[in-house]
Amino acid sequence: MKEKIKKLVIITGYFTGESYGLLGPQMAAGIINDYTDYEAIVVGVTNEDDKKDLKTAINHYFKDQQKVVGFSSLGGRPDLFDFAGELKEEGAVTILAGPQAAPDYKGEIDWQAHPHRFKGLSDHFSFALHGPAQQIIPVLASDFDEDLSKFEGVLCKDEQGQIVETPSMSWDDAFLSKVDWQTLHMLKDAVFKPSPITTAQVLQQIGCPHAAKKRQISIDYPWGLQKKDFQSSFVTICQQGCSFCDVAADKGYMGAVNETAVKEQLLCLPAGSDGRKIPFELINESPLFKLARIFEMADELSIELSQINLTLRADYFLKGLKALESVLAIATTKNVRILLSSIGFESFDDTILKNLNKGLDKQTNLDAVQAIRQLKHKYPAHFGYLKEEGANHGFIHPTPWDNQDISYEINKTISMYRLSLDILPNHSTPLIIHHASGLADWIRQIELKENIEFQRVGTTIGWWQTKDQSLL
Repeated sequence: MKEKIKKLVIITGYFTGESYGLLGPQMAAGIINDYTDYEAIVVGVTNEDDKKDLKTAINHYFKDQQKVVGFSSLGGRPDLFDFAGELKEEGAVTILAGPQAAPDYKGEIDWQAHPHRFKGLSDHFSFALHGPAQQIIPVLASDFDEDLSKFEGVLCKDEQGQIVETPSMSWDDAFLSKVDWQTLHMLKDAVFKPSPITTAQVLQQIGCPHAAKKRQISIDYPWGLQKKDFQSSFVTICQQGCSFCDVAADKGYMGAVNETAVKEQLLCLPAGSDGRKIPFELINESPLFKLARIFEMADELSIELSQINLTLRADYFLKGLKALESVLAIATTKNVRILLSSIGFESFDDTILKNLNKGLDKQTNLDAVQAIRQLKHKYPAHFGYLKEEGANHGFIHPTPWDNQDISYEINKTISMYRLSLDILPNHSTPLIIHHASGLADWIRQIELKENIEFQRVGTTIGWWQTKDQSLL
């Protein structure tokens, strides 16, 4: 095989002290390595990493070659946006990809007419790539000598500085079958060093069924504004999925990945010291009815599993409870653990759940908690959901709608149902409003109706602070 001389680095956000894989960036690296003349690695960059050391590592990695640096799943980090801009100014080709690449490159809706809005990242990146990773193949084959706007999924600036966007190609399961989990690197002593992972991912479904249908929803004004004499007390928007979810806005619901691709992904999972495949998150927002099939595939492939991590909604958990019990019986015989790694409870208040467009109520969340605890009692060794078992369930607080009455009722529910013991994370997550989410439309309508401005913090909207006052 001919040795590759061209190189590409994919930079992504990462958490200090962790050892998990990154499906999207690592799958993209695999596609680049298999279908282009480039050798690609993924580099997880933590908040603590020194950017000078990162620059040194990049210079050492590329030496005198053209620097081609992709950025994906950045989590809204301004430091990485700025770093991409620095590299671009120095002559590197910088590529913005991953979730919300298109709106982040273009900027917030109508930002040109509203200077306080997020103006986008087109100055920081040579171009953006929105959609399936295989779209990068012809771009890399061109060596960037051709008009990039002719390639599918590309956003770039024309000669007049205007952003042009080409429609994305469709998702193709053939490119979703292979993941090389050895491509992840971390920054150590100002060089990139391979980083083994202990938890991987398997993609079984793209998007969320809750995001499959658009509907009109009414969202209350923030509590801090309800106390004023405004004309309205709510805003109506058209929404897919949860109103805070930028993934719902980015992908919607595209359905299942075919079994051939899922099987290949299972085979690609690294093995642990005991020969079993390492724990993996099954990426499927409604996984319980297809979970038994994962065990059947493992048998067909003659591989042994160790642990499957699930992320899902409380109502989907209840709907699939009988199916899960059947799977737990299978898991017990095979000594495999099923971990509910994250249930998206988000809140235990009906007003907040309505405004988040969760599509369920507080009682549904509490019914799920009760059922989860009963399962744990029945399958103590092979079913997990506890914080100390690695779970981190969704609990969003504070939100714009918190007030004294709501806080009192939530705290009473937490106490009555002992949620702090096993369900609530050690730290709640404040509501984050990405500029391309449904709640961003809500914020912008309020701004126009009430002639006020909310802060922008990178790619997010600071709902807690208007230009004139704090809402907390």
